[in-house]
Amino acid sequence: MTVPTGSQSKLFQPIKIADGKITLKHRVIFAPLTRNRGTPYNTESTAENPNRLWYPNELMAEYYRQRTTEGGLLISEGIPPSLESNGMPGVPGLFLPEQAEGWKKVVNAVHEKGGFIYCQLWHAGRANIPHMSGSPVVCPSATPWDDPNECYVYPPVGSTKQVPYADFPPIELTIPHLKKQIQDYCNAAKLAMEIGFDGVELHSGNGYLPEQFLSSNINKRTDEYGGTPEKRCKFVLELTDELAKTVGEENLSIRLSPFGLFNQTRSEQRIETWSHLCRCLKENHPRLSYVSFIEPVRPVLVPSYFFLTHPQLLTSPQRYEQIFSPAEKAQFLKSWGLETVDLSLFRSIFGSTPFFSGGGWDNTNAWEAMASGKYDALLFGRWYISNPDLVERLKSGAPLNLYDRSRFYGPFEDNEKGYTDYPTMQQSDPAKTVVEAI
Repeated sequence: MTVPTGSQSKLFQPIKIADGKITLKHRVIFAPLTRNRGTPYNTESTAENPNRLWYPNELMAEYYRQRTTEGGLLISEGIPPSLESNGMPGVPGLFLPEQAEGWKKVVNAVHEKGGFIYCQLWHAGRANIPHMSGSPVVCPSATPWDDPNECYVYPPVGSTKQVPYADFPPIELTIPHLKKQIQDYCNAAKLAMEIGFDGVELHSGNGYLPEQFLSSNINKRTDEYGGTPEKRCKFVLELTDELAKTVGEENLSIRLSPFGLFNQTRSEQRIETWSHLCRCLKENHPRLSYVSFIEPVRPVLVPSYFFLTHPQLLTSPQRYEQIFSPAEKAQFLKSWGLETVDLSLFRSIFGSTPFFSGGGWDNTNAWEAMASGKYDALLFGRWYISNPDLVERLKSGAPLNLYDRSRFYGPFEDNEKGYTDYPTMQQSDPAKTVVEAI
């Protein structure tokens, strides 16, 4: 059977989210992407007085505007709900008036073009160093980084040398401190809705704070927040409950990576933990706007000649959050007895809740994925970075601009390069595009 592609694909059929309140005109979802392009509060940052706060600017508003389509959904980059939660420079939070004003400009830019935008809330947890927040790094348990040589990617202000995570072990969150994290999330979620975001997505994947609670190798607690799969889910479930009370469960979504390895998530009991979490989420919040999952394995559905013409892509990570090679990832899955794992269990648990998938989708493999019925929508990240008109390119079968990975994460002196200067179809140089869809 021929799989429909282009405009004939299910990718371009409407779908309802937010318990039917929002109708998307297509299922090409702009993925949450950290880009580190915020404006610093303190432009004279020094080692003695480092800047630790950023706010959104006009360039960011333009970036989101370029990638907006009528009836399309964009998910913001991870937005820290507090100073304590921010784990990277150039990332604007949502806990100060100037930040709210800046994010409102982004929201308005999206709405002016008829799009929808969700605010993704992100807490780095132990994937951080104290130089970023001016306070100790927090974690479910005081579990140090197990690789003494792995460094935080950005040198501290005033230095040119990276520092190892292991040199700054986290403190264990006390119960009151844990409750404060939940309140910070709720404060930011409330503010997000007040300034016009269409909903809130809780980032509970990629080894950040919520997933740190879920991970047995990081969460070593022996109280009600750790020790068993069910107890390790308690923080995420409580956080989701409070966010649902704050913004309404129909305006809330969650992102999960049950089989990820990023930020040293080496958890065992994957199926037991995440299946319990998802069953509780479905039971407690049946009207969630949507759920978003990261694929355990990226489908490789490109022709061999693609790699002959673009050999540099042979060594690219299989998923943007994946730091291991496909062989190494396969070995991890095998060690857990999950060689053939996919997302079907979670799809069945969530039933009619819109089910999104991210992890390597492009103009060669998206068509079969949508035709399979396994997913309701697909998230696109890297290809959306280099193709602001990705929706039209996919619909028409036009080739895609190659992306420049070295410009993914700022800050830069020339922040617009590799950010807002990618050409549309009408502006593209054929020499800088990849092969057309097959």
